[in-house]
Amino acid sequence: MEKEFLSTNELARILGISRVAVFKKIKSGDIKAQKVGRNFVIRKKDLGEILGTTLGEERKRLIEGAVKKTIKDYGQTLKLLGRE
Repeated sequence: MEKEFLSTNELARILGISRVAVFKKIKSGDIKAQKVGRNFVIRKKDLGEILGTTLGEERKRLIEGAVKKTIKDYGQTLKLLGRE
């Protein structure tokens, strides 16, 4: 049976960074983690987002918002550029 979670040590080895760096990323919100007792664990399914190979829902929403704002602010200019 495969584990559902990674420890901070395992994630540090995968990312090639120190455990302290993993803790800093957890504290800053760059890595989603759950506290279990005194330790943090990271879901394996979140690994793609951490590695930057997939987009999480929050990043998708940020990108969609940026695209909508760009179209709202520069829509006419984009249309003109598309004609060239």
